[in-house]
Amino acid sequence: MAVRGASPAIGLLLWWVLSALCLLGGPPGAAAREAPAIPEIRAAELPPEARETLALIRRGGPFPYRKDGTVFGNFERRLPPQPRGYYREYTVRTPGARDRGPRRIVAGAGATGDVRTSGEYYYTPDHYRSFRRIVD
Repeated sequence: MAVRGASPAIGLLLWWVLSALCLLGGPPGAAAREAPAIPEIRAAELPPEARETLALIRRGGPFPYRKDGTVFGNFERRLPPQPRGYYREYTVRTPGARDRGPRRIVAGAGATGDVRTSGEYYYTPDHYRSFRRIVD
C-alpha cells in the first residue's frame, strides 16, 4: 500500500495495525456489538441423550468420549465472545452414528468459573451451525 509523499515506515505501520485488527476480529468493542441473539430451549425439551450429557457435565463426568471437556474455540462466533478456555464442549450421543455425530453441548465457565455449576449451557444439533441456550 503506497501513499504518495508518505515514508515507507508509515505505510508499514499502517499495514501492521490493519493486520492486527483483522487478526483480533476488528476494532475494540466490535465483537460485543456482534453478539448473536441465541434462542432458548428448556432442558426438558432436549433429546434424551442431551439431557444425559447435561447431567454428566453437572456431575463432572465421567464422560464417554476422550474429547469431552476440551476447549471450544467459538471460531464460528455464534456464542457471546469470551476469552479462550471459557467454553468447553461435550458430545451428545447420536443414535445410529458411527462417530461422535453432530450434536454437542457447549458449557461456559460463567460467574463460578466451573462448568458444573455455571448454568451456562448451549445445545447444537448441527455441529456448531446453530445454538440454543439451555434453560431450566
